[in-house]
Amino acid sequence: MRTRFSDFRSDTVTSPCLGMRHAMYEANVGDDDYSDDPTVKKLEEKVASLFDKPSALFLPSGTQSNLIAILTHCQRGEEVITGKEYHVYAWEAGGASSLGGVIVNPLITDETGALNLDDLKISIKKGNGHEPSTRLLSMENTFGGIVQPYEKLESVVQLARAQNLSTHLDGARLANAVVKSGNSFNSYGRLFDTISICLSKGLGAPVGSVLVGAPNFIERARRLRKQLGGGMRQSGILAAAGIYAIENNLNRLSFDHENAFFLAKNLSQVSMFRVPLNIVHTNIVFADIEPENAQAMYNHLTNDKIKVNYPEPKRINGKIWSRFRFVVHLDINQEDINKLIESSNNFRK
Repeated sequence: MRTRFSDFRSDTVTSPCLGMRHAMYEANVGDDDYSDDPTVKKLEEKVASLFDKPSALFLPSGTQSNLIAILTHCQRGEEVITGKEYHVYAWEAGGASSLGGVIVNPLITDETGALNLDDLKISIKKGNGHEPSTRLLSMENTFGGIVQPYEKLESVVQLARAQNLSTHLDGARLANAVVKSGNSFNSYGRLFDTISICLSKGLGAPVGSVLVGAPNFIERARRLRKQLGGGMRQSGILAAAGIYAIENNLNRLSFDHENAFFLAKNLSQVSMFRVPLNIVHTNIVFADIEPENAQAMYNHLTNDKIKVNYPEPKRINGKIWSRFRFVVHLDINQEDINKLIESSNNFRK
């Protein structure tokens, strides 16, 4: 019998369980492009209620959800301020600029993803004829699995609102932040004008994100979804998976967090790795390795049937490291974690 791969690349790699597949099979569907799919409507109402927002829109991906949020908030030539390592700038193919003509101003954050208030304040532009007008502040929580403290998010949002900016939260893994911090979904809903939450990450749905906001905002977002090719037909089959994920996979996220910390603590004993335990908040573990050993470690783990992304270069305290990212999710069990720990311990240069 062939040993299965243990896949630590992302929490997007999960497969629907039998219960979720049954919910998808039984879904009552219509044509969502005509706004008459009852299961999509049920999902949108459920997520809107979570955040205490009046409206929501089901979208194929988190990338499209964030893109549509930015393009709905901003006109061509206007500016969004975000973090340099946030997904909307670093990992979403420059869509806001290339497709929407929106200028992205990325600010440097600290290790936890926090923006500096002074940097934010001096970066906001009024559009005096020589510069773009800043229209939006886009934040991210969690950031690399790190839960940004609610009070810090609140302080940057207050500054943004004082400058008449709209606010958006890329909450792809916000469910992890809610479970870890104890802050409710609706507390984040009160803080931000719009929020995008991913159903296909820690919650385990096969596809989809939901964007929440005011009714007129969501109506304009719906038109953009159509323009970008995101209008789906009998998408209640997918929405049913999202409903199942919210109803069954939310509270179990704490197990992923516990498993991630167990993994981090044990990997920190591996001589080849430098593991920053202080930033292991939820389901993501980083392990830094000397760049000259990165390829060999990657090959070693792959040969042991452990799937990981190739480590990214990272400057830490003036030194370049290669950073592995290990993501724990509902398809990772204790056996997988022990396998990764044992394989890492067995690595030889």
